[in-house]
Amino acid sequence: MESTFSYLFAGYAAIWILFFAYLLRLRRREKDLRQELELLRDQVAKKQ
Repeated sequence: MESTFSYLFAGYAAIWILFFAYLLRLRRREKDLRQELELLRDQVAKKQ
């Protein structure tokens, strides 16, 4: 029974680690997209 809980805990921990890694990746991607959007806005403003 103890072994079952160890696997359950390991699986639960792995899911949370993957979830937070995904959130960090998503946050980084959002930051990159915001910077790219700002750059594009500046380029459009210069052309007008």
